[in-house]
Amino acid sequence: MDRFDAMQAFARVVETGSFTKAAETLHMSRTSVTQLIQQLEARLQVKLLNRTTRKVKVTADGAAYYERVLRLLADMDDAETSLSSASAITRGTLRVDVPSPFASLILVPALHAFQEKYPGIQLHLGVSDRVVDLIDENVDCVIRGGNVANLSLVARHVGDLQMGVYAAPSYLAAAGMPSRPQDLEDAHHRIVGFVWTRNRRVLPCVLSRNAESVTLQGRYSLAVDDGNAYLAAGLAGLGIVWMPTYMAGTPVERGELIPLFRDWQLAPMPMYLAFPPNRHVSTKLRVFIDWVIELMARHAPVTDAQRRPSGRS
Repeated sequence: MDRFDAMQAFARVVETGSFTKAAETLHMSRTSVTQLIQQLEARLQVKLLNRTTRKVKVTADGAAYYERVLRLLADMDDAETSLSSASAITRGTLRVDVPSPFASLILVPALHAFQEKYPGIQLHLGVSDRVVDLIDENVDCVIRGGNVANLSLVARHVGDLQMGVYAAPSYLAAAGMPSRPQDLEDAHHRIVGFVWTRNRRVLPCVLSRNAESVTLQGRYSLAVDDGNAYLAAGLAGLGIVWMPTYMAGTPVERGELIPLFRDWQLAPMPMYLAFPPNRHVSTKLRVFIDWVIELMARHAPVTDAQRRPSGRS
């Protein structure tokens, strides 16, 4: 029995609550994972897991052992890192999930510098706006806009996205230029709805000016749950959109989108990087987090009004 493999398998079974899911994330067969756990229990002469036909639960001894296993795995990672420079030793696969516009407009264009500094890291980039189960899907971290709903995750506030309201010239030619936010509730105006994947509801638009505040739901004939599709719908003149200014920057410069209500403000959207609290922050994840923070400091720095402490959100 390889004790390192057995400890990794045990930790992953505890995290996923399933031998099958643990095997999938470790790229092993279920039989191999089962045998490793059995051999580990035989060596320790302690029952670590209670198995039923439906689920796996960790025993009291198993829970105590799990905490020590995490520390041992972390120490092994740190020991390897200390043998060489961070850029040379930092290697392995890192699984990250990010929103589609953020990937295409900010993250991917900057990745060349990250790869030059850390050539040993293989980045598996999931691009979506969906809710990701980090444990079941073996994802190391996610980057998302808005507050982190899952309070069990550790969340780092990495930036604030400035927001704006926009419409395509073709839309304004057909529907007319709204003079105030309340005009968007009129029957002849349409918005493009953005569906928040956490609750499947269309996000409202909240604008403020001095002491005045307006919340708009708007009328829509199209709602999407993907940022790139949302931008495309706005460019196609399918309705008025509100989005981060970085998404609208190039279309505005080209005259493809027109900013509306410039004397009104939308609250910045906080961006968070989140990861499981029970997963060791490996060197590869640590350097990626630091790099994302530097990247966001250039594109969307944390504002004083939105500044939040690190930790669970």
